[in-house]
Amino acid sequence: MASSSVHLNHHQPSKKHGGATVAPPPTPSCSHPNTTKKSETAVDALSSLFHRLPPLLSLPNRRFSDAPASSLASLPMVSLSAGERESWDDLISSATDFGYFQLSIDDSDIVISSALAEAAESDSLSLLELSEEKKETSFPKNWPLGYEADAETPSLCLDVDCSNESSELNLSSLREFTRTLEKVGLKTVEMLASALGFEYDSTRFNTLMWLNQGVPDDEPEITNGFYPFVVCLQYQVREDKYCLLTESGWVSVLPGVDSVLVTLGDIAQVWRNGEVKRVKYRPVLCSGQNDSPKKCVTMTMMLTLPMDTMVSPLKDMISDGDKEEEYAEEEGDGGARSDEKRAFKSFCFKEYAWRVYQERLFFRDPLDRYRIKSYKDMKN
Repeated sequence: MASSSVHLNHHQPSKKHGGATVAPPPTPSCSHPNTTKKSETAVDALSSLFHRLPPLLSLPNRRFSDAPASSLASLPMVSLSAGERESWDDLISSATDFGYFQLSIDDSDIVISSALAEAAESDSLSLLELSEEKKETSFPKNWPLGYEADAETPSLCLDVDCSNESSELNLSSLREFTRTLEKVGLKTVEMLASALGFEYDSTRFNTLMWLNQGVPDDEPEITNGFYPFVVCLQYQVREDKYCLLTESGWVSVLPGVDSVLVTLGDIAQVWRNGEVKRVKYRPVLCSGQNDSPKKCVTMTMMLTLPMDTMVSPLKDMISDGDKEEEYAEEEGDGGARSDEKRAFKSFCFKEYAWRVYQERLFFRDPLDRYRIKSYKDMKN
């Protein structure tokens, strides 16, 4: 990546510049609460304007105010076999204090061989090196699936079966790798649910494999591949340093070879009603011990939700009978405790996913509009 600027020229790409995002702004099929406020009107109007911008219009670049940390941050270690209650402490502290961790799969019954990961990486590179026309015509254009062109970091978003429309492509290794990594992701969410105490429907997940190509850089750039997720997983083929956009800013981590870097997303935070930390974007490869001027590929598996899902906290922080009294105490204290709870209203995933994909963190935290600040707000 040549710079740390963030591009905003992908809001409504033409067919020539990436068919993956040509869908119009969705009309949510699920109902959601009316949370619009005066302070949000300008943001919504500007977002609506972006939807109508010509596809080749480039907006001014914007540099992040907080550069990534030059030193490596602490990277908690969690075992995939941590299904026993006595093994939950590391998992709970990783989720509530960091929002990311290194997952060891050595002791689990799920096996990801380094040979399979390397073969999947080879498949991914061959896909990204196809001609523009071939990439445009070989993959479905059902947002967010498909190819998205970018001068610096072109990307492909595939489903769990790596579906494509070309008989010439052999993606057996990438398909097997994606399916295996999906099993790791589902097991990870199961562990989180058990440790943090919430129930979820394991059949209601979508799996996305996001392939990005770029040059490692110490100043990471957010471009394509911005999409809400429950958990995001990256298997470490080699020792590479990654930059993570956490709630407190950029941090750099160095996962071990053959481990899986796990980051928690917006949906995980809402499910646990704000108790867990999250990473706001997929991990971005940055310069490290194995600096190389050559372009490389990152394979990011996201567990996310179907478009028709309503996103809601899966466990209330306090019982229904205590809510009014508890929130009344908060308001009596000047609302000091309401920010700590950060309870969430329900919202439609389809609408939220489109907003996040379009706005890309420029205005504010996209979850702000769904936070409950008082019991009065919760009832509305």
